[in-house]
Amino acid sequence: MRARAQVVIRDTQLALARDELAELAASVPGLPTRARLARRVEWLGERVQELMRELLRLQWLPVPGLQADVREKAVLYVGSYFTQDAGQVAHGAHMAQQAVEQAGGRFLHHAGGDAGADDAAALEAGLVAADLVICQTGCVSHDAYWRVHDHCRRTGKQCVLVDQPQAMHFVRKEALVT
Repeated sequence: MRARAQVVIRDTQLALARDELAELAASVPGLPTRARLARRVEWLGERVQELMRELLRLQWLPVPGLQADVREKAVLYVGSYFTQDAGQVAHGAHMAQQAVEQAGGRFLHHAGGDAGADDAAALEAGLVAADLVICQTGCVSHDAYWRVHDHCRRTGKQCVLVDQPQAMHFVRKEALVT
């Protein structure tokens, strides 16, 4: 008799909990869809992190398409040549300059800022004089970026876009001299 009473109490509590859960689910429209979307968002976040790690790994591999012979050619580096702290030379720009000069090329530089018409004219002159363009996209103005992009597309000039100075690791003598 006691066991039967305990089973009835348990079943009653279980039924009440199910009813309460059903009421809560009914009070929040679209709950199953929201839960499914939340799981999808979590999966997509993990996928983005995975892709970012892969991108970072690929940035540290040599670039096979950059096999340009720069002997007696001009290479224009568009981007900040100095870091934010105390005017120290940026590692990527300095590395590119050394590699180009060691390979027998001529290193040109433009800061890629927005200093007016004179700055735009200097950038255009540098683009025309260059045989290869390296543009550090994170350190140039939008105007300079689009000028470089448009000029290289129109003229078919080889252009390497890097988003971080650390990505300049591939610019070394072996990569620049075939």
